[in-house]
This record gives sequence, structure tokens and C-alpha cells, in this order.
Amino acid sequence: MKHYADLVVRSYECDSYGHVNNAVYLNYLEYGRMEFLHQINFDYKGIVAAGYYLYITHIDIHYKASAYLDDKLTVEITPKELRAVSGVFHQVVRKQDGTVCVEADVTWASVKTDGHPSRIPQEFIVPGLTPDPKDFEQA
Repeated sequence: MKHYADLVVRSYECDSYGHVNNAVYLNYLEYGRMEFLHQINFDYKGIVAAGYYLYITHIDIHYKASAYLDDKLTVEITPKELRAVSGVFHQVVRKQDGTVCVEADVTWASVKTDGHPSRIPQEFIVPGLTPDPKDFEQA
């Protein structure tokens, strides 16, 4: 299931060309993922307290169009893969008119606090974290 998080471009996120700096989109993606985890009632603080971290291990990002000061953006988050130790979120940042600014696949992994990859504890596999194949069917 797709989830959405809205935000507005702030002045300090823009570079000398007047558009959102490419590095800032990584913050937007992070914001969207955390909002998604809240929406599906994933206990992020609980998994950390249980001795696990969720690390971002890879981001495949494609910049498509610029965003500017005061643009209203939506970050779309869709679980794409869920494996025993890792997963992938597909994320899209869009302007209010539907223009895609960024599209990214974000790979994450579950790691014990000792730094070793580890299976995600079953109690943290909540509805919404598992991908829905219908979200990626071709029209």
C-alpha cells in the first residue's frame, strides 16, 4: 500500500541556483520513511530498545525535475521488497501538480547493535511493511 507525507520547501534547502539542492532530497526521503513507519504503527523506538538498528545500505536515486522555495511536495512511500534481514522502499517526491522531482529505491537492513546483520524480529513485522504486489503491476 502506498503512503504519503507532505512537506513544503524551505529557503535553507535551496542552493545558489534557487532550487532544492540534490542532497536535500535524501532528507525528504528519510522524512517520508519515518512518517510511513508512524502511519503503519511500526515501533521504531521499540526495535532500537530491543537491540536492533535499521540501516540504509543503498539508495538508487534519479533526479527528474527541480523543486523551488515554497513548492508543496508529497513523498510517496511504497514497500517494494521484504526479506528476512532487509527490504526495499520505492519512493517518489512529487510537486502538487504531479511533476516527479525524484524517484528512488531505498534498501535497508536490520542490524544488531553489535553491527552484525540480523533477522528482523517477528513482532516488528507489522501490516503495511509487507509489499503489496498490486502496487507494482503494470497498467
